[in-house]
Amino acid sequence: MLRDTRLIFVRDMKLALRSPTWLLIGIMQPLLYLFLFGPLMVSVVDHTPGFPPGGAWEVLTPALIVQTALFSGSFAGVALLTEYRVGVVDRFRGTPASRAALLFGKVLAQAVQATAQSVLIVLVTLLVFDLDASLTGLLLSLAIAAVLAIALSSASYALAMVLKSEAAFPALMNAVLLPLLLLSGVLLPVSEQLAPGWLYNLARINPLTHVVDAERAAFRGDMSATGLLTGSLVLLVMAVLALMWGTRTFRKENA
Repeated sequence: MLRDTRLIFVRDMKLALRSPTWLLIGIMQPLLYLFLFGPLMVSVVDHTPGFPPGGAWEVLTPALIVQTALFSGSFAGVALLTEYRVGVVDRFRGTPASRAALLFGKVLAQAVQATAQSVLIVLVTLLVFDLDASLTGLLLSLAIAAVLAIALSSASYALAMVLKSEAAFPALMNAVLLPLLLLSGVLLPVSEQLAPGWLYNLARINPLTHVVDAERAAFRGDMSATGLLTGSLVLLVMAVLALMWGTRTFRKENA
């Protein structure tokens, strides 16, 4: 299975490197938020209660890393549906390759791509804006983004294999991701000081809220933060469940 996973991983990475434009397009939205929304937060964070500790860039940058991993992983199933339509998936079915490896190789490729995009966002913020982050915090935040990409891409691939519709899949993902993204506090933290009670309680049910809290805590190097432990545990549970669902679906659909 390890050999098959490596082969699928190398194949998907080669396909991604042949079209690096798509990797750059994937970070255009986060970069626009940095340049057009970030300066507004500079004058807001220090004077508004309810924001996490740290400056504006230490609050916004890790949230944009989560957003990048979120969209990169969640829409991974679109490429799988294209391969399904042109017959690539059927060709894989005719090989002795491990069905779980077909998923693991693709998921690892998505994690590497999301991490590379996150590194570019961090570099731009370091070079252009007044970002203050420790090396340990940066590495841990990138690890969280990679695990998030693994969890979401696993679920995305599984859902794509269930739907098998290039029209229905993006529409469903957009309908699900928008409320999850808004409730996660990526742009504005959904804290008790800023949000009404019902909205705050709704946000705490959202697992992405805890992942964003963990990412911000890791980014500023606060290893003792409760949010870091809670978010990490939530993320690990998400990853395990998504991988189990993805593996089961791939074995069933590619039997």
